[in-house]
Amino acid sequence: MILRGRALPWVGLAAVLVAAAGALAVGASDVRAVELVRCLEGQGAPGVEAVLSLRWPRVALGVLVGATLATSGAGLQGLLRNTLADPGLVGVSSGAALAVAVAIVLTRGVDTVWLLPAVAFAGAFVTALLVLRVAAQGGALPVASLVLAGVAANALAGAAIGALTFVATDAQLRGLSSWNLGSLGAVTRPMVWAAAPWLVASTAYLLRRADVLDALTLGDEAAAHLGVAVRRERLALVVATAVGVGAATAFVGVLGFVGLVVPHLARGVAGPSHRDHLPVAAALGAVLVVAGDALARTVVAPAELPLGLVTAAFGAPALLVLLRTRAQELVA
Repeated sequence: MILRGRALPWVGLAAVLVAAAGALAVGASDVRAVELVRCLEGQGAPGVEAVLSLRWPRVALGVLVGATLATSGAGLQGLLRNTLADPGLVGVSSGAALAVAVAIVLTRGVDTVWLLPAVAFAGAFVTALLVLRVAAQGGALPVASLVLAGVAANALAGAAIGALTFVATDAQLRGLSSWNLGSLGAVTRPMVWAAAPWLVASTAYLLRRADVLDALTLGDEAAAHLGVAVRRERLALVVATAVGVGAATAFVGVLGFVGLVVPHLARGVAGPSHRDHLPVAAALGAVLVVAGDALARTVVAPAELPLGLVTAAFGAPALLVLLRTRAQELVA
């Protein structure tokens, strides 16, 4: 059933708040609802407040990362007029992964808590700029050229990562594997403040350009007749996507399927209009990542599963179901 109206974003916000509260309450040491409320009122027990102080940064960053990845995926699918498009299609994720692989293999034991996010963001952004430069033709940015340039960048990055993996030590291989599977386990308060501006700015920009995305979905010529500066808008949207996905990948690692599957779920709830389904995609992405992180740190507690495994375990079956029930839409 398709839902529309001004109440829909508020329903999404409520779902995010419920998921965040649940994620704060569960873990290796559960927090009862009454204790959680007392902490919010400033009257919580010291032990409970200590637990929550460790959990709220990862919950907050999970909300931002999930919203950004899902919104970027929805925006990119509209921009490329391809419902199978993924934020990694333009080489952002692979560029970040290559930069992290270089850092892990070449730093030789240097503390990389802050180095990895910085390097990953730089790799993602540089790769996006290179893909844009290669794809541009006479000032235009054709969709086919953009996709092919992204595929080439992904292939080159994959080959380079394979070479680095071949020469890496066992400890470095574990670091590469951990980062490539994604996790919120190492998130701290300073990391939330560092990532938030990029994630919020990217998501907010895409939400504000919903009407432009609707116009671009009709084709370049139709969008131009509607008064859209197609070249400038497409470039700005790709850069915004690269910034958001690059920041998310830099601080959390690689999370698959969020940017691919969640937009389809959002369109099923809110309809094809970007103004309607982009806020829903943001809410669903936030709920998925936060709930997935809560599951990752409770299902085998006190150990912790990689978050990327949880999102893949949800995303792959969901994509198969969508392919089974809405095959014509997916391949359109």
